[in-house]
This record gives sequence, C-alpha cells and structure tokens, in this order.
Amino acid sequence: MDHRATILLYLELLFALAILWREGLLKTRTQQVCAILLVSLAFVFRYSVMTYETLDYQDWIRVWLSALREKGAWHGLGEAIWSCNYNVPYLYFLALITKSEVYELYLVKLVSIFFDVILAWGLMRLVGVFHNSPARRLTAFIGSLWLPTVFLNGALWGQCDVIYAAFAVWGFYCALDDKPGWSVAAIAVSISFKLQGIFLLPAYLAFFIGRKIKWYHFVFFPAVYILTILPAVFAGRSLTELLLLYYNNTGSIGSGLNYNSSSLYALLDFSAMPAESAAKIGVFLAFFFCASVYVWLFLRRDEIDSRVLLGAGVLLCLGVPYLLPHMHDRYFFLADVLTFALAVVSPRMSLTPALVSFGSLLGYHAYLKMRFLLPMRDGAAAMLLALLLLLAYTVRALNRPKPDTEPAEIA
Repeated sequence: MDHRATILLYLELLFALAILWREGLLKTRTQQVCAILLVSLAFVFRYSVMTYETLDYQDWIRVWLSALREKGAWHGLGEAIWSCNYNVPYLYFLALITKSEVYELYLVKLVSIFFDVILAWGLMRLVGVFHNSPARRLTAFIGSLWLPTVFLNGALWGQCDVIYAAFAVWGFYCALDDKPGWSVAAIAVSISFKLQGIFLLPAYLAFFIGRKIKWYHFVFFPAVYILTILPAVFAGRSLTELLLLYYNNTGSIGSGLNYNSSSLYALLDFSAMPAESAAKIGVFLAFFFCASVYVWLFLRRDEIDSRVLLGAGVLLCLGVPYLLPHMHDRYFFLADVLTFALAVVSPRMSLTPALVSFGSLLGYHAYLKMRFLLPMRDGAAAMLLALLLLLAYTVRALNRPKPDTEPAEIA
C-alpha cells in the first residue's frame, strides 16, 4: 500500500488515542495498555483490507471520482454527476480526493475510517450520559471500532454509512445531554450526507415529548441542512434541485420489497399480492408503530427520563427500517451501533446488538460473497426478537421508580 496512505492511517490511529487521552481515559497503566493494544489492532485489521475493491467502488464511486476529476473539483460540484444519487456533502470529500496523488481507493476508505473514530467518540459520549465509569466509556469507544459492520462497511467495502451514523449518534448524545440545538443541527448534517439518517428522525418527536427538545429548536434543521448544500449551489448547482434531491431519487432505491435486508419482507411471504400493495402495508405498519410509541410516551410524559428516551430512540431506529419496504443490506447500520451503545449502558441488553448485527451481517455476506450464508428470514427473525427486547427494556425503564433527580451513575 502507498506509504502516504499508511501515514494517514497512522495519524488517524493517533487521533483516536488522543481523544481517549483528552477524555481522561488513559490515566492508569491498565487503561493505556488496553486502549493502545486494542485500538491499534483495530487499525491493523483496517490496514489489511485497504486494497480490497468491491463492485460498488468500481462501478460507482470510481466513476464519480473520474467525473469530478475531468470537470475539475469545483466545477464538478456545480453539475449533477450521472448515476450519482448521493447528496453533495459526500461529494465534497470526493472532490478533495481528486486533488491528491494518493490512490483514490485508499483515500475513500480513509475518510470512512476517520469517521469510524468520530462515531466511536460519539458512542462513548452517549454512554457517558448514563455512566461515569471509565471502563464502560472505554468499552463503548473501543467496542465500536470492533463492531463487524463498522469494520466491514468502511475499511473493506469502502462505503460511507459511518458518516451519517456518526452525526446521528452525536445528535442522540446531544439530545440526552441537554444540548437540543446541537442535537437538531447534528441530525440535519446526518441526513444531508445520506437519507438513511432519517431512521433516527422519528426519535426526535420522542425527545420533544420527553421535553429534551423544544419546538423552536427544530428551526435549526432547515438552516443547517441548507448550509451543507450551499457550497455546491455556489459552484453552480440549483438550490431547488438539491432541496428536492432525495424526493427526486426515491425511485433509485428500487421497486423490490427487499434487497438483502433482514426486514419484515424477508420474514413474511408477500408474493401472493401485488408489490405495490405489499409496500403500502409496510408503510402503514411503520406509521402505526411510530404513532403507537408516541401516544404511549405522551400518556406517560411525566415519567419519561433519559433512559426511557434511550430505549424509545433505539426502538424507533430499528423498527422503522424493519417495517418499511425497499430496504437494502446496509440500512440497519445505525441500529447496529445504537443497540451496542444500549448494551454498554445496560449489559442485560447484550443479546440485542448480537441479534441486530447477525441480521445485518447476513446482508453484508450476501453482497460481499455474492451468495447467502443463511436465509434472510433468519436475520429478520433475529431483528424481530431484538425489537421485542427493546420494547421490554423501554417498558421496564418507564415503569421503574424514579428518583427526585437522576444520578450521574446508573447501575
């Protein structure tokens, strides 16, 4: 591998360790040895797959990079790129990559690996809302770097789901840590990178019901979203076109009910009815599911605390893509990382991220190996069990006795 890319990867490793030092998690010899060894090993595994090219990179990302290079990075941002249905914030990174002499595949993956670290940082902060324990916070940070789908998605596959997920996790953390403006701004940035950030958006009504966010904080959403696309507008893209980009690209997700996803459409057989009718059922179920959670929370709004909102937020984040049609193999990425954070907060929930990761990995295997390891309905059954566990956790959190003030440390 190019030595310049190796140096950049090493700098990202140092950045990860610097975060842990800055957060006060490298004070003891045990913390230092565990962190340096496990974080370094996570980066060694990433280094080992940096040269791997998938068809997604060859057929899509490399084509977009070539178009940006031919037109010039700035001018390229001012024109729509054929076959590119990504929003412009990710294209900013691709435009910068075309200015470098380092092999583009490495730089694409290095961007995602950088956000692996940002994601780990956000998960550590999210866990820190509930626990001051250095061990739990270290577990959240290091464990995130070792999550199978986090490793496979960026370092091996060269995908960028970790970018929107990182901002979504930071938004979740800011909401629970009483930083509502920053929370709404973070989810706006998340969705500006990929529409899949919208899977966490239903949680924001739960945050509103739980009095973590006021109605006027939502003004930050359109303001920040527009800011993320303004550079492309200044380069020549139409503001209206970019504001309608996701709406105009809804057809690009495909008309199939399921694309190697462990969703409801892998669990049940809808072949006896028209695909359009089956899709409407899923949309209705997703709407009914969200509405039921909202009504339940509203009726118990005086009993809601951060733990209830954590459970409800993760429940919504998993339930929405599970019920919706047209889901793809990587659409449970955000649920993968948030169920892991919940398990660190409450170890009794450790089975949940295992179930969700199992379902996600079946989809990853189907794409990366071009064959099914197990039927996707097995993954869908695992996801359903995870949903039931999340529901039980949220009910238990809502019904547990509430102290006058929430302690800093929750066992």
